[in-house]
Amino acid sequence: MAMDMTRRPKLSVALFGILATAAIAGGLWYEFVGGLKPVAAAAQSATGQVAAKIPVTSFTVKKTDFPVHTYGLGVVSPFKTVTVRSRVDGQITKVFFRQGQMVKEGDPLLEIDQRPFTAALEQAVAKKAQDEASLKNDQLNLERFQKLAKQQFETQQNLDTQQALVDQMTAQVKGDQAAIDNAQTNLGYTSIKAPISGRTGFRLVDPGNIVHAADTTGIVTIAQLQPIAVQFTEPEEQLQAIDRAHDSGEVPVEALTSDGTRTLSQGRLVIIDNSVNQATGTISLKARFDNKDNALWPGLSVTTRMLVDTRRDVVVVPQDGVQHGPAGLFAYVIGDNGKVSARPIKVGQSGDANAVVSEGLNVGDRIVVAGQSRLFDGALVDDKPQGTPTADASEGAAQGKAELKTGSAD
Repeated sequence: MAMDMTRRPKLSVALFGILATAAIAGGLWYEFVGGLKPVAAAAQSATGQVAAKIPVTSFTVKKTDFPVHTYGLGVVSPFKTVTVRSRVDGQITKVFFRQGQMVKEGDPLLEIDQRPFTAALEQAVAKKAQDEASLKNDQLNLERFQKLAKQQFETQQNLDTQQALVDQMTAQVKGDQAAIDNAQTNLGYTSIKAPISGRTGFRLVDPGNIVHAADTTGIVTIAQLQPIAVQFTEPEEQLQAIDRAHDSGEVPVEALTSDGTRTLSQGRLVIIDNSVNQATGTISLKARFDNKDNALWPGLSVTTRMLVDTRRDVVVVPQDGVQHGPAGLFAYVIGDNGKVSARPIKVGQSGDANAVVSEGLNVGDRIVVAGQSRLFDGALVDDKPQGTPTADASEGAAQGKAELKTGSAD
């Protein structure tokens, strides 16, 4: 009996420990299950909400004129280039221009020593005066011979001889005048003037050097920059369209930067080459530009854009609105209910940032031109007309401002 009384307290302690452990586990299970119920309820509530609208940019389809351009690669070249040379032999005494200076036609460029040519002119003038005096004397003798011949005091032979002397001296005087004109011309060549308006290059001969009329190197080169030319090429497939445009009137040509992002100058087509380059399959052309602001420079590489036709009153949309799919081209059209549908289209012609849609779209349709990456058939959209910031852009700007403020606060 004494042994049973000592075992009972041990059993009670063990039973109490088991009950306590069960109570703690139950409490933890209740907390876990109770915590899951609100999360599940929130998820269930979220799935029951209406899907969020996808922000996009829209464009309303309309009819307008569509310019047809052809693009080419060209190089700027002077419309005229003149190498200035001396036409007489002599020493350069004066230079009136700076290298790289803009000059006008007729402006003095340099001067050659004039003294030898002035002396030659004076000598020619003196020779003519001498021959004129001799001619005058011979003419007086001829008059005397004519009077004596009438009175039978002079033979006809002497009269004819005197007449020949007068004719000879008359010719001599004319030759003297020609010598004077030649001397005056050579004297004028000692003052070299700009033959055209343009920009001078490097001076090839310094003052003090002797130049000759037979020199081939020249003294300076003048390039005409106003107007200026651009020589460029177009594919031979465009030849017929270019020729028709050129025959119908003036063909506008724009000179763009080599990357085609900025317009430098506007001009017109002036020359179509008379043959196609068989090696490259291209036709060479030349355009003329006024170049009043000197935006074009000889040797500059440019991209040309030439207007060869204008399609009137056609459906034109931005190229960003034309999508490529497995079945072909399509556009996302926004319905009256705010949902989009993929509609197949056909593009008749494209260029620059626009495209001509020949089938699939009607005037007044609204198409998506930005934000298509998240779209699918039947998606609900929040569209903003082209030119209005989209919701994504507004949120991005707001977030950027918030981050900027946060950074400044730190």
